[in-house]
Amino acid sequence: MNLTDYVKTVSIEDFGWKFKHQALWNKRLRTTGGRFFPKDGHLDFNPKLYEEHGLETFRKIVRHELCHYHLYFQGKGCKHGDRDFKDLLARVDGLRYAPKMRNQAENYFLYQCQSCGHTYRRKRRVNTQKFGCGLCQGKLIFLNQS
Repeated sequence: MNLTDYVKTVSIEDFGWKFKHQALWNKRLRTTGGRFFPKDGHLDFNPKLYEEHGLETFRKIVRHELCHYHLYFQGKGCKHGDRDFKDLLARVDGLRYAPKMRNQAENYFLYQCQSCGHTYRRKRRVNTQKFGCGLCQGKLIFLNQS
């Protein structure tokens, strides 16, 4: 599939506006579906999301990036929190967030209190020398990373 031609087609069909720049695959993207570069106007897309989730989901990712693209060149709010962006994204049925990929697992650190046995699951490491159990002020020990 020629990506730039596909993005041009989606732009005309779903927005009614032309896409005048280049769209590229970027294998280095991990957690995002795509990126818009205001400096030169090109779009990057994650090929792994296309392979894992198919054309229908990928089209919604393209719509999301085209919202950034078109709003930027119209001089309107093109960031995720801007009302213009949210309205246009809802109008064209784009994805707000990229879907999770198969190998994108959540990592947690597990700690346990030596006194009361309470288990804590944290996304960030805890300094066990500085912090203790919130229930009994006992000493925390690191169990493992899941």
